Amino acid sequence: MDIVFFVWEYPPRLVGGLGTYAAEITRELVKLGHTVLVFTLNDGKLRTRELMAGVEVHRPYLVDLTEIMFDVVAEDIRRWGPGLKFFCDIFLYNILSASKLVNDLVRKEQLRVDIISVHDWLSVIGGVIAKQELKLPMVFHFHSTEQGRTLGDGSKIVIELERKGASYSDAIVTVSYAMKDELIGLGYPSEKIHVVWNGVDPNKYDPGKISQEEREAIRRRYGIGEDEFMILFVGRLTPVKGPDKLIMAMPYVLEKHPNAKLVIVGKGEMESYLTNLAKSLGIVDKVKFRFEFISERERIAHYAAADVAVFPSLYEPFGIVALEAMAMEVPVVVGARGVSGFRESVVPYGPEQTGYHVNPYDPKDIAWGINCILDDPKRARQLGKNGRQRVLREFTWRRVAERTVEVYQKVLEESG
Repeated sequence: MDIVFFVWEYPPRLVGGLGTYAAEITRELVKLGHTVLVFTLNDGKLRTRELMAGVEVHRPYLVDLTEIMFDVVAEDIRRWGPGLKFFCDIFLYNILSASKLVNDLVRKEQLRVDIISVHDWLSVIGGVIAKQELKLPMVFHFHSTEQGRTLGDGSKIVIELERKGASYSDAIVTVSYAMKDELIGLGYPSEKIHVVWNGVDPNKYDPGKISQEEREAIRRRYGIGEDEFMILFVGRLTPVKGPDKLIMAMPYVLEKHPNAKLVIVGKGEMESYLTNLAKSLGIVDKVKFRFEFISERERIAHYAAADVAVFPSLYEPFGIVALEAMAMEVPVVVGARGVSGFRESVVPYGPEQTGYHVNPYDPKDIAWGINCILDDPKRARQLGKNGRQRVLREFTWRRVAERTVEVYQKVLEESG
């Protein structure tokens, strides 16, 4: 089939898990024999049209709308402050992308399109315009919700865009059963919602491809010796990801394992707060910060160097980071309260256990999960091996693409 993706984040411009998802699944769809066009955001430095791994990528150049938009957008958006520029860019990306698809590619170049795939509120406007103009079926992918990301609050405009995307769609795809339950609780129709888990590439995330020298180099960077434990957090430094609760857990970890050190890698608005928190707890020498986005290769090496990976998210629709760690044979400790896709990917007990579920609001419980792993290195190694086997069985991008195609085919059949 011929598929058009509207997704604001796509390589080489990556911000979070959505970009990773979009890159991997579109390439896998091409391998399965489908044609994929992607419309995504341009930071002004990228080509407007290029072929990447068989995927045709379109990125319209933007102009600055902030001066005119400030006077006409809702008060809700004006309160975004510097974020108004982001909203303007998103708005224009949608309009220009939809116009290019409808007028240039379909009507002028006679491009064939079977289905429109729209990802999160950031691409709703373009997707709905294209659906209406071309009279094509549209699938709306929920990777998270505004209420969830903001822990119950959020922008009314964004919430309304999410509802528009869902109402205009012929089907909704979301990333976990936890997310499906959240959507139903918010009033979305259950009969429209399909669950397709995310994935990881086990050929890239392969512990056998990282040398001992690379592992040791990572540990030396943070001053972690052979007789010390490395606890790893990778992610955005924002409250919903729980890095503050993880730092608060460290004194309880250090009571049992004084030779443990925590490495936090990522960027976000909590950087200063986290630094001061470690100081106030008197554990500056036990918490190592790296406030930057690192390359995928370096991220893989960090997993290989770690003894345990911890992701105490307060809200996590899926959580690809857990799969990355599991693929690298690293045992994981994950937040499992509220909306948590971790509950579905991480097995917390039994012969196939891959890690521990904890209450992400409780630093003592986070410490309990970490200590359970550090207490028994032999058992920890088995958890890691179990994790990789689970990834190979359930969470490859090929499986994700195949399940997604099944949903799209069903939509096409029902739409006639």
